[in-house]
Amino acid sequence: MNTFASSSNPSASITMRFRGPAEYGFTEKTAELFSAHTPPGQQHTTSPGRVVRLDRNRVLVASADGLLHLPYPAQGLVPATGDWVWIGHNSAGEPAVVDVLPRYSALSRKRAFEASSEEQILGSNIDIVAVVVPVDRPLTHNRLERTLVAAWDSGATPLVVITKADLAYLADDVVGEVIKQAAGVEVVTTSAEHGDGLDELMQHIPDGATLVLLGPSGAGKSTLINALAGRHVQQTGAVRAGDGKGKHTTTARELVPMAGGAVLMDTPGVRGFGLFDAEDGMEEMFGDLDELFAQCRFADCAHQAEPGCAVQQALAEETLDPRRWASYLKLQRELAALNRKHDAAARRAYQREWHQKVMSADRGQRAVERHKHDQAQERGGKRRKR
Repeated sequence: MNTFASSSNPSASITMRFRGPAEYGFTEKTAELFSAHTPPGQQHTTSPGRVVRLDRNRVLVASADGLLHLPYPAQGLVPATGDWVWIGHNSAGEPAVVDVLPRYSALSRKRAFEASSEEQILGSNIDIVAVVVPVDRPLTHNRLERTLVAAWDSGATPLVVITKADLAYLADDVVGEVIKQAAGVEVVTTSAEHGDGLDELMQHIPDGATLVLLGPSGAGKSTLINALAGRHVQQTGAVRAGDGKGKHTTTARELVPMAGGAVLMDTPGVRGFGLFDAEDGMEEMFGDLDELFAQCRFADCAHQAEPGCAVQQALAEETLDPRRWASYLKLQRELAALNRKHDAAARRAYQREWHQKVMSADRGQRAVERHKHDQAQERGGKRRKR
């Protein structure tokens, strides 16, 4: 295991030294992060670790001395796969996660059920989000765009990885479509079965970096992970010929170490990817539309039938793809609906809090009046006795 010395505080008389799991991305930069967030009074009783996987009742954490199954922290931030954490002891004296460090990136989505407006963290402290696109099924443009929006919004660098290039003679057409749609994002074509494109993909993954693979079931993520790791670490399954769907051979988000200190995060295939608070990602993915908006005659143009609308002009001149414009509008409606749900939830929470305060104040006022009444009765009784 590597030991890193942190010097983020030059004025410190004692240089803090940390031992962390180098095979899970622990670097000098990570050591500085731990040095900046050392639990007060626990410098000698805690050690760095990284969340490898979340199980039902335990957290699998990588430490400098190996993997540990630890209890969830009793309070504070709920850990996510990829989190850097402090390992210490709980009130029962057992080894446990005692604190979660701030995340420098987080891939999230809206929770899958329709009525929810909550965020689900898929992974944290990620450097590269690789959106996996298999060529053995039709390209779903809207899905690719929404996933890239989430990737941009995570704070990581998006990358598109095309898989199974050896299975379809239409691979070149798919690659062309993806490159056109994912403007500004690097695209790598691979065939894990034949080893094609793996060296190029590895060039996008610096030592110590964390890469997450994101794509539908049967997209070839597990096969790709096995090829990149150089060993069999993930089960693979067959894809149905009828609809191109595969089994969820990956059942949990988990970190997989690679040679050179890089780390892969495999994720179960996601059927849907609801955006969550992704305004920054929308700006990155649809920056060309923002430029068009600035060319409209009116600042408050709704981009429908207003005179001098640059968007309608671009659609008429076929310089703007109608499908891309429709996708943008759909994603904006989705984000607006989510914001309304958030606002409604906030209003309900405020109303509950206000109701509780009113009830508490009312109970307090009644108690004061009852006390005054009791005192008056007591004084009256004393006077009668005299």
